[in-house]
Amino acid sequence: MQTNINNDLLAFMKEHNISNEKVQLPCISLATEKIKVIMINEVPPENPDDYFYSKTDIPDYMKTTLSLFQNAAVDVNSIEDILDLGIYITTAVKTPKSQYTVDTAKIVEHLPILEHEISLFPGLKVIMLMGDVAKKAFNMIAKKNTKKNAIPSGSTYRIRDNEIFYQNIRIFPSYIMTGGNILIEKSKCHMISDDIRRMRKYIEECDKSCPI
Repeated sequence: MQTNINNDLLAFMKEHNISNEKVQLPCISLATEKIKVIMINEVPPENPDDYFYSKTDIPDYMKTTLSLFQNAAVDVNSIEDILDLGIYITTAVKTPKSQYTVDTAKIVEHLPILEHEISLFPGLKVIMLMGDVAKKAFNMIAKKNTKKNAIPSGSTYRIRDNEIFYQNIRIFPSYIMTGGNILIEKSKCHMISDDIRRMRKYIEECDKSCPI
């Protein structure tokens, strides 16, 4: 059964009186049970044409994302190719940031949307947290539900190799995968691509041990 993600999230926001002003959501319909991985980035771009799911030919967000996947030896050329692998990409906050940092109040405001969005995927095996905003938002969700953080404190490069689980879902803390400078930050690019490789290996191991 296909779920229209945009319509579902907008309906949730309306039901919970969350403003949809400047909101950017994945405008796709998909079989949610086929999604095994969610990659949570920071915020949408200021220009909607640059968003992951924009109909523009290779939006800016996808230029960096595709490069990181390709460097991880994953043959993808579009967001559709990534979705076909069972990987769904979204943002922790659904509106562009208005200043250099993301306001904590905005993270809190959009937290129910993200938690609902994650719940749409019953076959979820991995959540990749792409950057500090995603980690902060996910820890808020975990603390609300379990009274403790899912991600330990510390720099990402120190904790990214830890095996972290939340409700039987493997959590990979990583780095933000968008922005004009990301591809020239060679060490971060290498670590993100390595995290993607490790995520893919984990999914393959899950599929072997628990075949559908």
